[in-house]
Amino acid sequence: MSERVDEVLHAGKAPNLHGLVVMRGGEVVIERYGAGADYHLGDALGQVVFDRDTLHDLRSVSKSVVALVYGIALREGLVPAPGESLVRQFPEYPDLVADPGRAHLTVEHALTMTLGLEWREDLPYTDPANGEIAMELAPDRHRYVLERPVVEEAGKRWNYSGGASALIGEIITRGAGRPLDEYAADRLFRPLGISAYAWSRGDDGATRAASGLRLRPVDLAAIGQLVLDGGRDIVPGDWLREVLRPRVVIDDGFEYGYQWYLGTGERRWAEAIGNGGQRLLVAPEEGLVVAVTAGEYDSGQVSAQAVLDAVLDR
Repeated sequence: MSERVDEVLHAGKAPNLHGLVVMRGGEVVIERYGAGADYHLGDALGQVVFDRDTLHDLRSVSKSVVALVYGIALREGLVPAPGESLVRQFPEYPDLVADPGRAHLTVEHALTMTLGLEWREDLPYTDPANGEIAMELAPDRHRYVLERPVVEEAGKRWNYSGGASALIGEIITRGAGRPLDEYAADRLFRPLGISAYAWSRGDDGATRAASGLRLRPVDLAAIGQLVLDGGRDIVPGDWLREVLRPRVVIDDGFEYGYQWYLGTGERRWAEAIGNGGQRLLVAPEEGLVVAVTAGEYDSGQVSAQAVLDAVLDR
């Protein structure tokens, strides 16, 4: 495996790789770091030489971490079950709560990104018409998401939405009585021995649940190992099974659970995916966890895919 990875790196097939950590049997078996231009969301960080201690943007991998934190909060009785009403978690918007077109929306529709609301995130993240950017610019991010026009029946079609993840993060924040990042640090990061992290907040002080988490690749891999191990009672095992249960088809052999992508073909896997080549793949059949960070923001996943293919020999 390490030979295949090094061949890819030496051949220049992963030119924008920043970090790679592979775990097998609970141990780190491959660890590689690169160098290159990096960004923290939209802010340029210049040329960075990465090593084990360098934090890296996870972008939308953050969403998958939030799903794990939700299960912890659910066990503590702090958040509603997935089948509960979504709009009723935001009583400060009585017009939306009373809207019959939104009454059927549940927390699960947010977890599975099947809200049936107008949302476009297929635009560049430099475009203010992109749903997540528009949400960040809105005077009230949560109202912005919930008041999007209803365009189809909820629960029928997956439509990628950072807004859905923002609602999940806010529900955790309200239930826990403290910011999402603080609760996640106390209930997930510290039990895993993760002390180095950063989670950005918007101008309104809300933790950016959809994209703001920064971790070391080795700590991202530790979260993947937790998933592979069934939660180790840090994340409730029954919740983790729900998270990783296929619920909506994205493409043939490619489905979505609760904020996690799932390979449902001959070779099964679970994966968190973020803009620019941020990946966390859990392959139960092989007993593998692969964490990747890269610098292809808004331009692809070439470097990440190259090393993942080498690790998995595909």
